Amino acid sequence: MTHIAVLGSTNMDLVVYVEKAPRLGETVTGREFRTIPGGKGANQAVAAARAGATVSMIGAVGNDGFGTRLRSTLEHSGVTTDHLRTVEGPSGTAHIVVDDEGGNAIVVIPGANGTVDHLVPGDEGLIASADALLLQLEIPLAAVLAGARTARAHGVRTILTPAPAQPLPPELLAATDLLVPNEHEAATLTGRADPFAAGAALLDRVPRVVITLGAAGSVYLTRDAEPLAVPAPRVTPVDSTGAGDTYVGALAVALGEERPIREAMTWAAAAAALSVQREGASASMPYRSEIEARYTS
Repeated sequence: MTHIAVLGSTNMDLVVYVEKAPRLGETVTGREFRTIPGGKGANQAVAAARAGATVSMIGAVGNDGFGTRLRSTLEHSGVTTDHLRTVEGPSGTAHIVVDDEGGNAIVVIPGANGTVDHLVPGDEGLIASADALLLQLEIPLAAVLAGARTARAHGVRTILTPAPAQPLPPELLAATDLLVPNEHEAATLTGRADPFAAGAALLDRVPRVVITLGAAGSVYLTRDAEPLAVPAPRVTPVDSTGAGDTYVGALAVALGEERPIREAMTWAAAAAALSVQREGASASMPYRSEIEARYTS
């Protein structure tokens, strides 16, 4: 089995469902509230584990009730949490508004994630033993850079999701094998709205890029081949929260199994399509048997 290490965030998602998201200064009545385990790091870990990989999580939760539940959710999905430390104070939270179109707006409070600013003893060995390291930007950049450098030193594939979008140091990009932004993040990083133009600009900094486009699919760009566009399955979305993380987790598994890039992207798109038809982030992520059935249908 592919072994994937994830260095990143764990959050409790506090989700409200409304017909239409409120504008600034407006109050609306929602129809439901849920607490759902999430965080981009934990989401990608759960997605990869359910897609068939052996997954280890590096990060932190608080010594509160949310932290207990976050750890339990990861373990229940098959993620090893030996390197998920518990720290004093609250766990990270994400405050999410989901409208009837399946769109969302999110405010993240780092909490315990803010303490993950360096690797601790044992983390380097775990990363070195993995086939791939998944990184995001919901923990301090110093730890992300340390993880990427460690992976590069040990020949481990590094897959970076640049979210939330922010300026990235050249040394982080130099240690990144595959960058996976969505179209908005790619535009923020490059100043170019067209995904192909943004991808071409990103190839000056990283060797390979996959840009996710939501319902429009995804595109792959590399320095030594023509761009590749892969469509997404047509579905009616219920909640898009966690869809990008589902895609990345499934993509990492497919690449670890040495599937060709088109097949890997199509398989990841099938996983993401399943996730948007269900509510929540980690709760919506499909298992390998479901992805295979959707991929072949």
